[in-house]
Amino acid sequence: MQSSRSIKRQSAWHMLASEFGESTLNEKGSGEFDPSFVITKLGSKVNRVIVAGLLERLEPRDTANGSVLYQGQIRDPSGVHYFSVGDYASDSMRELTLQLSPKVEGGEPILLLMVAKTRLFQTEEGAIYTSLRPEEACEIDSNRYATWLTKTCQDTLERMKIFTDSLDIEPTIEALTKGNVASHMVEGLVSSRNHYGEIDLEHYNLNIMQALDIAEGKIEAASAPPQQQIVSVSEDDGGDNPDGSDELGDILLDIIKKLDQGEGVDFETLITNASARGFSRSVAEEKIESLSDEGSIHEPAFGWFRIVS
Repeated sequence: MQSSRSIKRQSAWHMLASEFGESTLNEKGSGEFDPSFVITKLGSKVNRVIVAGLLERLEPRDTANGSVLYQGQIRDPSGVHYFSVGDYASDSMRELTLQLSPKVEGGEPILLLMVAKTRLFQTEEGAIYTSLRPEEACEIDSNRYATWLTKTCQDTLERMKIFTDSLDIEPTIEALTKGNVASHMVEGLVSSRNHYGEIDLEHYNLNIMQALDIAEGKIEAASAPPQQQIVSVSEDDGGDNPDGSDELGDILLDIIKKLDQGEGVDFETLITNASARGFSRSVAEEKIESLSDEGSIHEPAFGWFRIVS
């Protein structure tokens, strides 16, 4: 008979794709039934997560034993979660997968909320990947997605603060506990800081800004494929702006205004923000060049842009 510790269900963490997808460390106890954990750079020690976003792909793959494995991906404003649904999944999860597959194939935009087990594996070549095994999932509307985004951003900001505050403390359980670091973060922070070393938090701030932007009303950037978003923009303006460039110009200028700390905003940050709002890289590149040619922005250093005052 297993102990209660062995079968205890782990809490699920609200998590953006960027935090989870960058992880390269996992831990598992020595016991047969001990849970496995993925350790993120922020010190989250996660066995289960709650994720949400646009269901971009859901494709069947035949396996060696003759069964079918569905592989999919969910995109949130920060990146992509990869997941798989096989014979091991619950009946309800397999049934939902069969219902969603033809919708995705037909191009229907689907916002999905998912509770899943975390996985991390390493290839023979040494590459490390993260993935999810869904326990349960459901389709959600834009309001529910906005609620998830807000909660997830709040949790991520809290973890970022705990991580930053811990940097003045020796990365040991004893020292962090004595330093009044949140108890649920202590073990993960010890593992994270000893494994990843110094990390840059700036892109997490950017991810949160993008997510909150969507949560506050720009839900189209997360609920429709990029090509559909661009079509909808051209229909709204009567066809005079076929690539949505006027709207994109305002977006890029707003991004620079918000993120410029005196040195400008780098090119890739602008492209990433535009992509999160549904604009292709080529369209965004052309608009940046156009804004520069018309004198709305200038390039004080190569690849960095500021608004012309």
